[in-house]
Order: sequence, then C-alpha cells, then structure tokens
Amino acid sequence: MHKSSWKSRRHGRRSQWQNLRYRQHSSNERCNTQAQQSPQDCDQDDGEVPSTSSSTAGTSSVPDLPGYYFDPEKNRYFRLLPGHNNCNPLTKESIQQKEMEHKRLQLLEEEDKQKKKITRMGFNASSLLQKNKLGFLSATSYCRLAHELRVSCMQRKKVQIHSSDPSALASDRFNLILADTNSDRLFTVNDVKVGGSKYGIISLHGLKTPTFRVHMHENLYFTNRKVNSVCWASLNHLDSHILPAFCISPESGGRAVMPTLVPEENLYLSVLNSVARLCLMGIAETPGCATLLPASLFVNSHPAGDRPGMLCSFRIPGAWSCAWSMNIQASNCFSTGLSRWVLVTNVVTGHRLSFGTSSDVLAQQFALMTPLLFNGCRSGEIFAIDIRCRNQGKNWKATRLFHDSAVTSVQILQEEQCLMASDMAGTIKLWDLRTTKCIKQYEGHVNEYALLPLHVHEEEGIVVAVGQDCYTRIWSLHDTHLLRTIPSPHPTSRTNIPSVAFSSRLGGFRGAPGLLMAVQQDLYYFPYS
Repeated sequence: MHKSSWKSRRHGRRSQWQNLRYRQHSSNERCNTQAQQSPQDCDQDDGEVPSTSSSTAGTSSVPDLPGYYFDPEKNRYFRLLPGHNNCNPLTKESIQQKEMEHKRLQLLEEEDKQKKKITRMGFNASSLLQKNKLGFLSATSYCRLAHELRVSCMQRKKVQIHSSDPSALASDRFNLILADTNSDRLFTVNDVKVGGSKYGIISLHGLKTPTFRVHMHENLYFTNRKVNSVCWASLNHLDSHILPAFCISPESGGRAVMPTLVPEENLYLSVLNSVARLCLMGIAETPGCATLLPASLFVNSHPAGDRPGMLCSFRIPGAWSCAWSMNIQASNCFSTGLSRWVLVTNVVTGHRLSFGTSSDVLAQQFALMTPLLFNGCRSGEIFAIDIRCRNQGKNWKATRLFHDSAVTSVQILQEEQCLMASDMAGTIKLWDLRTTKCIKQYEGHVNEYALLPLHVHEEEGIVVAVGQDCYTRIWSLHDTHLLRTIPSPHPTSRTNIPSVAFSSRLGGFRGAPGLLMAVQQDLYYFPYS
C-alpha cells in the first residue's frame, strides 16, 4: 500500500513538472509569434521617445506560478524559499532588490551619458518658443511645457562640503535636510557612526558654477533619538530660532508638563542667526523634550565654553510632528503632534492649549491668513483646529478630510483654498478646502510605512517627493503629469532614502533655482535652468 502511494506521488510530481515545461514552451512560442507578427508596432514604438515618468517594467507573458520564479536569462523556473536562507538566498526580497538595482543602474547610465530626457519627439526650447509666438499654445500650456522641459534637462552635480572636521564628513550620513525661508542655509540632521544624531547648518552662498562648494557649521550637541519632523521657527525675526525636541530621562513618568521659561536677556549676547526647529520621537517609557536654541550655536567663531541659554523647554511623552505659527493671531506659538494629543504652546507667555484626538498626529502645518492648524493622523483623517478656541466642544474640528491610509505630510497652498496631502499608501491628493473634495491626484509615489515629506512649489508649478524606493519624483502641480523620475546615486535601501530641498533661489536672493539631494555622506545639486 505504501509502495502504490509512493508511485502515485512520484507520478503526480512528474506530471506537474511536465505541465510546467509545456506551459513555459507554449508561452515562449507565443512571444516569438507575436514578435514576428507585429514589426510595425515595434517601428512605431521606436519612433517615440518614452517619458521618464513611465514605468520600465513591462508585463511578462510567462505564466506566474505560485512558489516559483521565472528567470528570463536562464529561461527556466526556480523555486522560491520563504524568508532568507544562506544556502539558497533566492527569495522574493532578493529578486525585487536585484531588479530595482538593475533599473537604477540603467537610469544612472543614461544620465552619465548626458542624454536629454525628452518626453516626446520635437519637444525642445526652439519649437516651444515658435509655437508660443504663433499662438498655438495657451499661457497655461506654455508654462507647463516650459517647466517640463527644464525638469527633463536637470543634470546631477556633486557638491563639495567643507568642514572643520573632515573625518566626520566621511563617516556621518545625512538623515534630513531642510532649507530656510530665503534658501541660503540648510539645516541638517546627520546619523553618527557610533550611534545617535547630530545637527549642523550648511551655508549655500558658495553654490555657484563652475565649482559647487558649501561650508558646514557643526556643534557638539547630539541626541540618540530619532528625528521625525523639522521646521524653521521665527521668534525675534524671520527664522530666528531652532526648536529641538529631545528625549530625556523618564523622571516625569511620561507626563506633559508646563514649559520652563528662561528670560530672553539670558540668551547668548551675539546677534541671533537663523535656526530651525526639530521634533524627536521618544520611546514608550521615555518622555521627550522640546527646546528653543539659537542658530549661533552652530557658528564656529564663538568661544568654546560660551553657549546660549534655552528660551523654552517642556517635556512630552513622545512627539511625531511639529509646526511653527506665522499667523499674527497666534504669534510666538508652535504646535506639537503627539500620540492622541495636539499641544499648542506660546513660548512667551507659557500658555498652552491641548486637544485630544483619536489617533497619532503625524503631520502639521499652520495656515498664514486664517488661525487654523491642519493635522494629519495615522487613521487617515485630516482635520483643522481653530486655535482661537479655548475649549473642546463637539464641533471644535473646523475641517475634516479623509485618506485611506496614515497621512504623512500636509501642505497648504498660498491662497489657502487648497491643501495637498500624502499618505503611507503612496497617494498624493489635492483637496479643495471649500468643498472638502479631492480635485486632483498625483500618481507614482511609493510609500508603505515611512514618514516621507512632500514639497510643493507654486512659483515653479511643481511637486517634489522622495519615495520609499529611493526615487525622487517631480510632478506638474497644475495637470498632475509626472515630469521626471530621478534615481538615487547610491544603492537603494531602507536606510538610504534621500532627503531633498528644492528652491527657486538656492544660495540666497541672487541664487539659481535647483534641487539639492542629500544621501549617505554626499550632497548633489540639480540645476533647474
């Protein structure tokens, strides 16, 4: 009886492999037949230059068998193993990583050959100007096509970073960069090799052709907690302070306490330069701490033993996001998004408002003309808080929008009639705040679980976002067209996601427009001209 069952199992296994080989052979014949019968289609495809926004991964006619992987080079199937295995590392993760790396190297090779990434035949500056003079293009179409042409011709240039500690530049990796309002400085968060993070400010005044050189101003302060959010704060003047949120000892038991104020005259006596505000995430049993610090902390010319004092410090259970208010009705105020709480604090008076939520607040931004604070939650809800309210009644949420996944970034447009938001499902939507309806959606963004920022530049009419696949994508703000996909100069991984900053005036008032990309220890510049 055992012998007959063994023979039946062997016969079934043999028939399974015969069917598999037959299906593979028949699929190859279909591919060859289709290739011979459609030479005209191939000629038409060769006559068109594909857009840089289009995906290079085509649909394969080889049948997808559960538990097996078809290698087109060896023309055979291989069995997939669950998880990682040292003896046979053929897993879905390794296959996907190999395909992504192959695609990235192909795109980098095209860029190194200085091929202009034109989206269609006859799409160049001269033909665009001629069509505009003849009246064939409307003003809106001409502006969009001009932006598309400029974005497609951006070329990567490596920036030389000078610092008083060259060894640190070779070992510390960029984790985050953020340009100030005038785009003449970058605030940086670098991961230290021994563990933790440290902060610095890069001056962009030397970002000029033909040599792209910048200077890094560092300090001795660092933290061993993760930085979730960064924004610039303006207390005495535009971009005058930095607000880091540090994690401290668990003596407070995770309670949020009132701010501890230090008189302004006790600050460092030198002129306060631009500074930024950070927000760090604390662990479950360790509260966080938010502190305002002057940017002169990063200037190397100050005496070594002289350090500025703290203007405002308060403890929090753990922060996900932060935002500084530029609204005149909520001046000198900042907000912190916590787990199921929103804290709005006035750094001068010490007064604080707290709003309870049903989810973690992952993204925040204040409106400029109206006293509203917009919040994006892990539940997918986006709601606005009127910061003039002193109580939490039933209708304290002014506006409510909903995504299908956790909201990672919210950006209010200049006229404050629209809001753009991105989530962990890779969805980017433009909302009309008057009708609370989605009016546009931008396709192609990749995100599964990371807190990735979104950059909107209305002056240039573009939207920039870095996906979890380490690709930087640029869309047209007006028609949602994907203009450019920029690969990372380094191999893709979860720890090497680039951080970018785009501005129309990099380096100050007389600066040129462009994109800055920080990845690992390198800084790259993409001129937008």
